[in-house]
Amino acid sequence: MVGIGTGFTSSVLGAVVTNRWFKKRKGLVIGILTASGATGQLVFLPLLAKLATDINWQMTVWVTSIASLIVILFIVFFMRERPCDVGMLPYGATEPIEPMKNSIENPFISAIKGLQVGIRSKHFWLLSGSFFICGLSTNGLIGTHLIPACVEHGIPEVTAASMLAVMGVFDIIGTTVSGWLSDRWDSRWLLFWYYGLRGLSLVFLPYALDSTFLGLTLFVVFYGLDWVATVPPTVRLCDRSFGKHSGIVFGWVWASHQLGAATAAFGGGVMHSFLGTYTFIFIVAGILCVLASGFVIQIRGSKEPIVRHIS
Repeated sequence: MVGIGTGFTSSVLGAVVTNRWFKKRKGLVIGILTASGATGQLVFLPLLAKLATDINWQMTVWVTSIASLIVILFIVFFMRERPCDVGMLPYGATEPIEPMKNSIENPFISAIKGLQVGIRSKHFWLLSGSFFICGLSTNGLIGTHLIPACVEHGIPEVTAASMLAVMGVFDIIGTTVSGWLSDRWDSRWLLFWYYGLRGLSLVFLPYALDSTFLGLTLFVVFYGLDWVATVPPTVRLCDRSFGKHSGIVFGWVWASHQLGAATAAFGGGVMHSFLGTYTFIFIVAGILCVLASGFVIQIRGSKEPIVRHIS
């Protein structure tokens, strides 16, 4: 649950930081920030699994807490709120950008106003629905249930955790490239393919677990490339659909992601208790990903025209 919570905070704040510090190449930047956050969680899994197995689970808490404290101290002493605080312009900007009025407004009021803006838009519901499925098929399903699914097929826990770490390596590549692409191509079609291909990989997973090492390796590489590649295009669509409200609206969209993750984490365990297997769960998640592809392709008419290519 800690990993899910930190993922939520880092991704939403990453979108806000990107909008403040960058005028151009926003997609690439949010791709790098998102990839680093998600990959950090995945890379830490083998270490934490090893500590919990060889020592005790309390040691994993100490390691996580100390690492978090170091990051907090770095942020407090070395990072600034806005480019103007250090006499700079946002990257790609030719003139200063005035802070929005709601940046000093009561946070609770700002959040409610952002939600009011979102719920009146069809785009919000399409993005929230697709991101619900995104969370369901990543943090909630694979992040929570892949290791026990592997153990059922005779793969040791630490080895299974290492597979997630390998996914994290490919996640860096996939999400960074996704950010680069979202600066140049229609984000709706990027999401359409991401969700569709993720769905196919989840349908393939039960067969990969029952097959040779090669089949599972192919899943790890393919799924790793698509782990959070959906974030940069989703941020771009929020930015283009909701303008100055995009940061807060994206926060609510990401809340649906976390709700989807919680649904899969709990629901997947309940269904496994009844069925005794993960096969049906993985296939249903794959079908839902195809449904998400249908959601995102319906997003049209954003305030800023979505271009096919930027030279």
